[in-house]
This record gives sequence, structure tokens and C-alpha cells, in this order.
Amino acid sequence: AEYMGVVIMRGKQLLQKLKVAICQLQPSADKSQNLFNAKVSISDAVKNGAQLVCLPECFNCPYGNQYFPTYAESIPNGETTQFLSGIAKELKIHLVGGSFPEKEGDKLFNTSLVFNPEGEMIAKHRKMHLFDIDIPGKIRFVESETLTAGNEVTCFDTEFGKVGLGICYDIRFPLLALLMRQKGCRLLIYPGAFNTVTGKLHWELLARARATDTQSFVVMASVAFNPEATYSAWGHSMVVGPWGDVKVEASNNAETIYSDIDFDEVDQVRQSIPVSKQQRNDVYSLTSTKEEKTT
Repeated sequence: AEYMGVVIMRGKQLLQKLKVAICQLQPSADKSQNLFNAKVSISDAVKNGAQLVCLPECFNCPYGNQYFPTYAESIPNGETTQFLSGIAKELKIHLVGGSFPEKEGDKLFNTSLVFNPEGEMIAKHRKMHLFDIDIPGKIRFVESETLTAGNEVTCFDTEFGKVGLGICYDIRFPLLALLMRQKGCRLLIYPGAFNTVTGKLHWELLARARATDTQSFVVMASVAFNPEATYSAWGHSMVVGPWGDVKVEASNNAETIYSDIDFDEVDQVRQSIPVSKQQRNDVYSLTSTKEEKTT
């Protein structure tokens, strides 16, 4: 049921409108400077009315197998976790803390944390699909040389509904996105750092595909392009609507972009083209071999 822009679901009131900001940062080798830059960008975004702020993949360090062990931190006691929790609480926002290298025992993970306006960690996603590719003459990158894959589907609850979380390469796997839709998500967030080869071809394509597949909003938060980096990201952070339309797109420079999300669009699309009700579950089905990690 809906009353004055508020949807009532299972006894909870869900806000139908949300202002999202994506801080497209340009990380350097200086972690302290990276965290400072993130704080400035997040603070500016909140001054401009953002309720949910998203940071990019590896926002606190350079991206590369040679960097992950050096910059890896423990969770929740590490510097970056404490920074994200503190600023979310200070500014009273939901914060998707991009991702950063996590160390647990002798294993490293590419991990994204989410915090609520009280500064509480409400989600932790370890990149499930590692970026292992080899395009002859263009790019070779094998995350599994240093990183371990996560094994959890990550969804989290907010006053604006359930949100699904993936990291970068995770977006190439439509079954994961469809599973998050099946679990009740109407917004999917992917901190990422596509390179200039695959980014040009697939970044927007995959964002629009997952939005269309799931009839959800999709947020893609990239780091900015840096020609001096050992790994140059494509940039072009964006928000895509449930019709598959690009709502806003960044350039490849460091900047913050905004989008006013109206979840009425999700409801309209799902009612107009009711694919979830038209699935041939007698012929095929989508199932999870594990329960999702949710809060």
C-alpha cells in the first residue's frame, strides 16, 4: 500500500524518494590523503542534499595486486572502517564505502562496507567474482593471485527498501543480480573500476542490462581516470533507472554526481512489464545454494 509517497511493506514504512551521490575519487599512493579527499567529497555531497553516498572500488589505495597486501586492513578495527563509520555517523547518512583490501588471517579480500546514519556497519560484501582476465595485447589482470573470493550474496535493509551490493566484476553475472531482485531489492550498487579497454565496451552496457534484467535502479561508482596509474580506470560513474535509462553519468575526471531516485518508477516498470510473474518456473528456476547475507 502507498500513502503520500510512503510505501507500507510488512509493517514498515519505506521512503519512495532518495537523493544519491557518487563520489568519483582519484586515489593515490597516500592512504591518509585518499581518506581526506573522500571526507571532503562526502561532506560536500551531504551539503548538496545526498542521503546515500557511494564511494568507488579501492577508494583508499591504488588498484593492483602489488598494492593489496600493503594497504590491507582488518575489519572492524582498521583505519578505513573507523573512518567510514565515523563520517556516516557525523553526517547522519547511509554510506557505501566503495571497497578496500581486507586482511583476515593469511587471506586478502576486496571488501565493501555499508554504514547507517548511526555509524553502524549494516553490510559487508567480499567481492564474489574475482577479476581474472587476459585480453591478448591489451590487458591481463588476475586478482586471484592475491585475493580470495567472497561467498555471500549481500543485501541490506534501509528505510528506502532492500539494497543489493556487488563489486565491479560481480556485475557481469546476471544471476547474482536476479537473485538480489528475487530477495526484494529495488536498488543495486556496484563500486567498480573497469579499465579503459572493457570500460569503453561494457561499463554502460552492463549497468543498463542489469537495471533492465532486474527492473531496478543500478548505481555504478567508479574511480576517476588517472593516466599515471599502473591501472587506469574508465571512470563514468552512473545511475541507471529501471527502464534501463541512464539518469546521470560522470566524465572520467574526479567529480561527484547526483541522482534523485523515485522508487515509484520501479513499481511502474514491474507492473507494466511483469516479467517476475511471467517466469516459467515450471521450465526453469533461480535458486540460491546459500542464504544471502542480510541485515
